[in-house]
Amino acid sequence: MLGFVSGGAGALRTSSRKAVCSRTRTSVGVVRMVQAPAKSSTAVHSDVSPMTLTRYMIEESNQNLDKEHLVDLQSIMSGIQVACKKISSLVSRAGITNLTGLEEGGGSVNVQGEEQKKLDVLSNEVLKNSLRFSGKMGVIASEEEDEPVVVDEVSSGNYVCVFDPLDGSSNIDAAVATGTIFGIFAEDNEQPCLIDDDEGDLDAQKAACLVQTMQPGKNLVAAGYCMYSSSCMLVLTTGHGVNGFTLDPQIGEFVLTHPNMQIPSRGKIYSFNEANYPDWDPTLQKYVDSLKDGSNKSGAKYSSRYIGSLVADVHRTLLYGGIFGYPGDAKNVNGKLRLLYECAPMSMLLEEAGGMATTGRERVLDVMPTAVHQRLPLILGSKEDVQELVDLYQAE
Repeated sequence: MLGFVSGGAGALRTSSRKAVCSRTRTSVGVVRMVQAPAKSSTAVHSDVSPMTLTRYMIEESNQNLDKEHLVDLQSIMSGIQVACKKISSLVSRAGITNLTGLEEGGGSVNVQGEEQKKLDVLSNEVLKNSLRFSGKMGVIASEEEDEPVVVDEVSSGNYVCVFDPLDGSSNIDAAVATGTIFGIFAEDNEQPCLIDDDEGDLDAQKAACLVQTMQPGKNLVAAGYCMYSSSCMLVLTTGHGVNGFTLDPQIGEFVLTHPNMQIPSRGKIYSFNEANYPDWDPTLQKYVDSLKDGSNKSGAKYSSRYIGSLVADVHRTLLYGGIFGYPGDAKNVNGKLRLLYECAPMSMLLEEAGGMATTGRERVLDVMPTAVHQRLPLILGSKEDVQELVDLYQAE
């Protein structure tokens, strides 16, 4: 098919093929169609070698040769990121693949007495297997396991991973943001976690390994979370600041998008479940009231934002500042969040980003756990916001 462009003294016949063209006018008035040069494919992707999470871990260990555990963390983080990619895919397709709702029969509950969603159980298995195959794990402790799991398949494992495989799973059916939370401890070198069926009392060896799980958060060598939302983002600290990586679906890799994340020293957002306000202690009630009416030290009225998914609420707080809290109350004196695999990892992240994390009366990372699923009040966020509440408690 041919098309015609009229002009002045004559006409020029042109091809009708679809092309990007520009017009030029000749001296005799004929409009000539000129095809524009094609855009270079490199214009879209100017960085042909992005900083992937794998590359970041290698460079991190090369720059800190005195931190031997960073070499081991390469293998561990390789396993964790593989698990997060799989869980992200499962979450995004849950409604299509019938993975929403409770476990078959509706009678499955975890050790906390919480009903388990299908994705809770599946995500737990995905993460457990990925960590096992890293070859570095001695003990795995999960929200979905009654007791810590000793990884006896690999005798060289000398790290402990504590994790919540799918935080916010109660929101899955509503397609609200969820996430995976994890923390890594190094074992005590004087009593390494090695399982040998041929030597000694196997139960005693396992008991010694489980003791390795009971460590305060200040002993963490790495912590992070992976959020499954409009994008899949993994936020990580190895004790040298906080960095955020976004999963690029085109290359299937986590790419550094938020380097050296720092929380503002003060924010304008508070994040509490105010339905529990009547059960809070008077000090916390007074503090939240001051945020709403502007009588706090900043003199500003704060906005309320509460999603109900720990990963999502903490992520927003990390980016924009302010304060997040799941405190103890008259119904739940110790709150509802678990120390080992929720409070401690998130507290390490916030402190590394320049923030603060407390129970209201003591630093979260200093708390020595007494049970794997121990609960703890948690208040974290911008340093000035959190310190203001701590000062109120100290003045009681």
